[in-house]
Amino acid sequence: MTDRTAAADDAAIAAARAGDRRALDELLRAHYDRLFAVCRRLTGNDADASDACQEALIAIVRALPKFDGRSRFGTWAYRIAVNASLDELRRRRRRPRPDDGVIDQVDVASSRPDTASSVSDRIVLDAAIATLSPEFRAAVVLRDVAGLDYAEIAEALDIPPGTVRSRIARGRAALAEALGGEH
Repeated sequence: MTDRTAAADDAAIAAARAGDRRALDELLRAHYDRLFAVCRRLTGNDADASDACQEALIAIVRALPKFDGRSRFGTWAYRIAVNASLDELRRRRRRPRPDDGVIDQVDVASSRPDTASSVSDRIVLDAAIATLSPEFRAAVVLRDVAGLDYAEIAEALDIPPGTVRSRIARGRAALAEALGGEH
């Protein structure tokens, strides 16, 4: 998310519910980059992330009238993005593709790396994240990419906080093992 406040989100949500398309567009744009980043890390490539993020945005727009405000809008949106990403992964398993199993190369211009090694590090990290099971991947990405705290992750994934801690610990351990074998 950006440095946007919950009050700004609440105002945009109220205006969007009243039919203000500009407020809806502003709300979605304010959260898009973080939602895409989560989708990208969960799906492992830009094409599937783009599809998942698009599905998430559509789902957010459709469900916005039902958003009850018990959680922050961003946490709620992450939950939708995680679910869309996991759905995209299930769809991908059902459709064979020539590039299956290959992590997309990073767009160097958009990532603004300081060195070529940072690009290769990101590719290696993406490949390691892709080896995690979806439940570990979702927890690790929401914590380490999205920066959510344990309670927010628990809410986004609809699991107990203890399970969040366990999945993050096990996911990070699996990542460390996968990355240790690479270096």
